Amino acid sequence: MDYTEEDLKEAQRQISSTLQKLRRAAETLETKENPDRYKSQITLAKRRIRAFEISLDLLQREIEQKKEKA
Repeated sequence: MDYTEEDLKEAQRQISSTLQKLRRAAETLETKENPDRYKSQITLAKRRIRAFEISLDLLQREIEQKKEKA
């Protein structure tokens, strides 16, 4: 599927926003009194953070490729 540069930039903004919130949530869980109790939530948050970081990287590559073609 072909996306416009504007579509990709909006997706990038939305993912960045969600990523920031997710990082804060993970940090909050890690600083709780007994972080071992939240181990599964912390692991899930870290995996999602990594997935969003990869998504942002791929979006940036796609945006750069679109600029090169233009």
